[in-house]
This record gives sequence, structure tokens and C-alpha cells, in this order.
Amino acid sequence: MTGGSGGTTRRPSAASRSRGDPSSSAPDPDARRAAAAAAARRSGRGDHGPLRVMAVSARTLLLLGIASVALLSFAFLAYTGGWWQAEAESEGAAALRRMARSVTPLDAPRMMDLPQFQGGHKESLYWGTYRPNVYLGIRARTPLSLIAGLMWIGVKNGQYFIRHVCQDSDELSKYGWADHNGRDYGRQELTDQGLHLTTSFLKEKGDGSGYGGDWAVRLDAKNEGSSLSEAQESTTHLFFYIADEAGKLITMGSHEPPSRGPVLLASGSHEEIGDWELYLRSEDNLEIHRAGFQTSSMHNLSDLVQHALVTNARQSGNLNLPDMAEDSSNAMIYQVSIKLPAKIDIVFLSGAGSKNPMTAERVNRLTGPMLSTRLKSKQKDFEERYDQIFNINNKIVSKELSVGRAALSSLLGGIGYFYGQSKIALPKGFSQKNGDKYIPYWPAALYTAVPSRSFFPRGFLWDEGFHQLVIWRWDAHISMDIIGHWLDLINADGWIPREQILGAEALSKVPEEFVLQYPSNGNPPTLFLALRDLASGIHAHQFSDEEAEKISTFLKRAYVRLNSWFQWFNSTQSGKYEGTFFWHGRDNMTTRELNPKTLTSGLDDYPRASHPNDEERHVDLRCWMLLATNCMRSIAGFLKMDSSLEKDYYKLSDQLSDFETLNKMHLDDKTGAYFDFGNHTEKVRLRWYEDREAMKRELLRETLEAPQLQLVPHVGYVSLFPFMMGAIPPESWVLEKQLDLISNSSILWTDYGLRSLSRTSSMYMKRNTEHDAPYWRGAIWINMNYMILSGLHHYSHEDGPYKVRAGELYDELRSNLIRNIVGNYQETGFFWENYDQKNKGKGKGARSFTGWTSLVVLIMAESYPSLHR
Repeated sequence: MTGGSGGTTRRPSAASRSRGDPSSSAPDPDARRAAAAAAARRSGRGDHGPLRVMAVSARTLLLLGIASVALLSFAFLAYTGGWWQAEAESEGAAALRRMARSVTPLDAPRMMDLPQFQGGHKESLYWGTYRPNVYLGIRARTPLSLIAGLMWIGVKNGQYFIRHVCQDSDELSKYGWADHNGRDYGRQELTDQGLHLTTSFLKEKGDGSGYGGDWAVRLDAKNEGSSLSEAQESTTHLFFYIADEAGKLITMGSHEPPSRGPVLLASGSHEEIGDWELYLRSEDNLEIHRAGFQTSSMHNLSDLVQHALVTNARQSGNLNLPDMAEDSSNAMIYQVSIKLPAKIDIVFLSGAGSKNPMTAERVNRLTGPMLSTRLKSKQKDFEERYDQIFNINNKIVSKELSVGRAALSSLLGGIGYFYGQSKIALPKGFSQKNGDKYIPYWPAALYTAVPSRSFFPRGFLWDEGFHQLVIWRWDAHISMDIIGHWLDLINADGWIPREQILGAEALSKVPEEFVLQYPSNGNPPTLFLALRDLASGIHAHQFSDEEAEKISTFLKRAYVRLNSWFQWFNSTQSGKYEGTFFWHGRDNMTTRELNPKTLTSGLDDYPRASHPNDEERHVDLRCWMLLATNCMRSIAGFLKMDSSLEKDYYKLSDQLSDFETLNKMHLDDKTGAYFDFGNHTEKVRLRWYEDREAMKRELLRETLEAPQLQLVPHVGYVSLFPFMMGAIPPESWVLEKQLDLISNSSILWTDYGLRSLSRTSSMYMKRNTEHDAPYWRGAIWINMNYMILSGLHHYSHEDGPYKVRAGELYDELRSNLIRNIVGNYQETGFFWENYDQKNKGKGKGARSFTGWTSLVVLIMAESYPSLHR
């Protein structure tokens, strides 16, 4: 995955670290349990620590609702107390104005205010499995929602652990959605030691339902590996909870166990859906215990359950919840103890009332045999729709079909809804009165897919463009909704924070030092990949009249925001000379990195110029800018715009498409590879230095030769960007050289996909620091392989001397990628972040990486972005 803004590197080890101790300003009920929760974490239990709660002053709040940049600057000046010296006043005032703009929304109509995102569309997506960070989590698309979810007790090394938050340390042998349509149905399979759980989700809007409709969850628990007698002798403990983020009271239902009929677990009221009720029904023998909590820390629910279980076990000798509730409880946990196998149905009714005569009928429709029938029908509909859209039955073997469905389902099932405020880093040398080094973005919602439910369960800007290549083909309305949410995050300067850490649940998965976002740092504008497809699809009459009208309306409104985003890139990421671009934000003072990372590019440690300066030219960014200009040009074309702005896009598109200029700036004639340009030397190394006074050793960079301005001679993914974008004429000798690079096993080719960096590179598989293992220095990444495969597919259909060879390489690379991804999934039960070119293509990095690795669906379907038309 990509690195974070301003120094974040997305590593599994970092992503899974705890966020530390709770603040003393936490609400009293949470504070009473803090010490016990911390002790549980220290002993190896619990998911993560509670967040520190920041006390916010009235002057800080002024920053959020400000209407003008001048007033916002004044508020920030008042808060910081005007501490800088008089001689620095001009510089300080300019910095304040920049910061004010960085947390001010773009003055343009909001995407999500479009009529097509209101009414039935909005209600149809109200409820969903929108909490991807937990194994099963349900919430509504509203800032203060009712949330529901599943926990269970797992066993590891003879100890009990609460399973709740997705994390690899749980060592589940499998978890992920086998089916999910992104709207009202999903089926997930989880295997934890001897327990096999199938969780099914179904949503419907029926007679008597309140806003958003009703939903049901089926928990089907079976023994895995152990004998039936062993399973029946042991007890499995499942926990289902419902909680209100707004803090409203939830009433505990009956204490009587169900007698082959539904039992009311809880009830309450929510302003958007009215009265609601939660029921449980099972034909199996169950034992139910309960606990109620008053809490604002929804991300720490598993800590509360664990503490309650431990306390009650010490007092009673039983591993049960205490059947007690705190005053004004807004979180109810239900422990369901079962003998395997067992099946449990849980139903949520909106707009419900205990005296509603339709309640029994509604519960019956969403439980028991009727639920079974409807789940089977939904599964069949999903499979038929998958076959119809992707049409891959004649393109792959049968064993690969279910893996493709799982890849799509995992991506759709990983869509989440988040609400909160990004933390924007203050300029160097600035801080707030309380010591904080950031100011908050405006409160915002984000509906988005996520790269990985365990390591990266939040929105990442450059990942999202690849996600949407899959999602728009499945459901263009969901895709536009997601893209619209992202575009509504654009600030007054045209910048989008590239990593969205919104709300306590998202924050709980990110170490403190990686949270801040830097308004000078960009990220590849990959959303243009999907937007270009949507625009091209209208030209090609790919959509129904109704869909085409909504897409046109969407793109028309998006145009202002996209123009602002493009202009931000064009002004902040431009090079020293006209028509050149480079990723700003590289550290030119570091002594600890073998090659200063370019986190903003998304390619993290991919080697660039050894000594960063403003002479750099990055060929990948040039190609992203070409994509963006072509997309803006395409949108302007079908919207029949004719203004100076549109003419500028046509002109810039022609400039960036100029093959001679591209070659002059970036082509190495000898190898036919495209390279970055900058102040560079190959003669660098990491060396241990002894600091005798400090009694420590440091691994520092040593430069053995003065750098000079030159092409940066590292063949890898960056070298192929013009090829990916179809910028090379099909008759050019450069195309033959590019095919040579792709097909050479000493350079990029492997039997499992193309490696990210050539084996001939001086940086191949080299560590970048003492603690940073190689990331984009050899591993096989699916997003870039998909883009290269797209280029091969394009050139295999273009008349020219290399058409046949491009087709042959296309067929072989496609086959290798599918075989390796499918083989790893069938062997391990997971999709992976990247794949190891040195170890027979084995999955590496984050597992359950259901973001851009889901592009395997499009590889199977031979469906590629419309970059070349």
C-alpha cells in the first residue's frame, strides 16, 4: 500500500499498534473501566487502547464553522496567542492564511446534494455492513448511528481472547465475504480454530418498516475439524451487540430464553427511524446473558465485554456476562452460549412498536425457513448478476469463478461509512496553545471502499480510483456516491487529504504519529480512471438512458471540483520548467534513508533521484496529469462545453501527449525505458556509524560520489507508465523496447506477474533504512500489473509491427496473474497486498487485502480502463 502524507508508511506492523492510554477527561463510565481495559491489553487481550480525548476550547470551535478565510485566520491567531515575533509577522500571517484555506471547503455545490443521491437512493443505502474494521459490523449512513456487531470467544495457546476487530494476530485461518452485492445482501465465512461461522446479512423495506427498512443477521455456527461429540461437549460463546452513538437510552428486553420463538432483546428510539426493536430467534438450545453500558467509546466495546466477563468470572466462577445494566445504558451486549452446530437469527425492526400488529409477521419474514429461502434467492441473484456483468464463464476455468466472486464481494463488503474530522498538520514551528500540532478539517462524511479490513480499514485516495474501476462496473450508482463523497472533501485550494482517518473507530487503528495530513502533499489522482470510464461509457452508449442522464448530471457538477483538484496539482506539483512535474514533499535532508521515499506518489520507496531538489521530473506524475487532462477534455466534450478553460485542457492534453517531448525529457534511448530525471548518483550505501559518547550505533547513508543531473537509471513500474497510458505510438521502436523490458526475466518478468523493480537495479530488494524492508523494490503489485496488462491489451488490438507480440505477452501475463492470485487464495483463504517474486509468488504484506487486488475480477473479465480511446 501507499505511504502516508508527511512521513506515514503504511506498514502492517505500524498499522496494528496501540494508540495508548485514555485521557483523564474521558466520561466517567469509561474512566471507571480504563484501568481494567489497559490491564487486559497488557496481558494480550483486547483489540486496542482507547483514544486520548482532546479538550476543545470555544476559540478552536470557531475554526470549524467559519465563513470567511479572514475570520478563520483571526480565530487561529487568537488561539495561538500571536506568539511569533514582530519581524516575522508577514511570514506568519501568510502561513495563517494558507492554513485557513486548508480547512475551508471549496465554494462549489456539494456532490451529495444532487437529487439523484437523495430520496430512494439514499434510503436504499441507509443500512449496511459499513464497519469494515470488525468481523461483522452494521451501521447506518448517518453521523450518529445505531451500530451493531458480533464478537465471540476464541482460544489461542490455551488462553481466551475476544474476537471482534479484524486483526491478523487473531490468526483466523479464513474470513471474508463470499457473496456481497453492496446493497442488501452478503454472506461471509470465518474459520477460527474449531469454529466455522457463516454470517449472512439481509435488508428489506417492507410494510410497516421505518426509514431505511429492516435487516436480519443469521449466525450459522459449526464445528471445524473436531468431532461432533467434542463440539457438543464444549460451549461456544457468541456476543451480539447494539449501541447508540448518540448516547440515547436502550431498553433491555426480556430475560426469558426463547422457546422456539422470537425473543425481544432490546428496544429504543432513533430520530431518523423512529422506534426500533431487536429480536432473536433460534430452534436450538441457547443460554443468554446480558450486560448494558453507558459509553461514548464505541471502538472499545470489546474491552468492556472482556472486563465484564473477567469480573463476573472472578465473582461467580462462570464465564458469563453479569445480567446487569448501567444507568442510561446506550450499549447492550448479548452473550449467546451454544453447543455446535447451531443457527441463530437476529432481526432489527425499524419504525416498530411492541403493540404493532405486523411485528410478528415482519419477524417471521426475516427468520427461520423464510429467511433461508430469501438468502438462497439472493445468492442466486448475485451469482447470475455477476455472470451477466463480467461474462467470464468462457474465459476462465470453473475453480476460478468462485474466487472472482469472493474478490468482488470482499471489495463491496469492505465499503464503510465514516464521519469525523481529519487532522491537518500546522506549518513547521507552529503549534496550538495546548501543544497540538494540527487543526481540524471541517466535519465530514465519507462513504468509501477500504484497502484492507485488518490493516487499512479507512479511505485512501489513490487506492480508491482502482477500487472504483471494479465497483462502477457492478453498480454505477454506488460508485458515483463514493466518488461524490471524496470530491466533497476538496478544500478551497483544491486539495484532498489522501488518508481519511475519520471517527474513533478509524483512529483506533492508526498510530498517533501517522494521523496528521499535510496540505502540501498530493497523491495520484486515480479517481480519473473511473471518471474517464464513465464519460467514455456515455459516448459508447454503454448505459441505459436513465443511467446516462444521472452520470451526465454527476459529471457536470463534478467538473468544477475536478478542475479545482487538477489546478492544485498543476500549481503545487509542477516542475522547474513548463510541462514538467514532480512529487513534492521528498526529504532532502535525510541521512537515514538509502533513497529518500516518495510517499506522495503511492510507490513509497521506489527509487528516485538520490538527492531531491526542484530539478526533478517524475514520469509517473506526468502520465497521471495526462490522464487527468484527457478526462477533463472528455467530460467537456460530451457536455458540449466551449470556454477558455476547456480550450486550455485541449491544449495541455496535446502538450502532454507529445511523444517527442516525452522522449526528450524521460526516455533512455539505449534501453527504451522511461526514467525520472534529477540530481542523482548510484554511489550511495547504508553504513553503520559508532557514536561512542551516546553509546549507540546508527545506520546512516554515505554518498561516495557527487550527484549530478541525469536520468535515474532504475527500470521498474515507473519506466512503463507511458506504456500503461497508451502514450507510445504503436509503430514506434520504443514500443518494441518496452515489450523487451516486460518480457525479460532478468528484468521484470516472473511466472507470477511483473516485479516492481528490475533485478538489475542497484536498489533491487534493498532495505531503505534499518527498519524499512523493501516494499516497492521487487514485489509484485496487482494494481500496476493490471495497468500494464491494460497496455498490452491495447497494443494487441492496434495495427503495427508489435501487435502479435503484445497479444502473446498479454495472454501469458494474464494467465500468470490469475493462476497465482487464485492459487494463493485457495491455499491461504486470503487475497494479499502484494506477492513475492522470489518465493514462488507467495502472498506478502497485509492479508485480507481486498482493495486493488480485487482487480483480478477485471483481469478475468478482460475489462480495462478506457485510457486509449
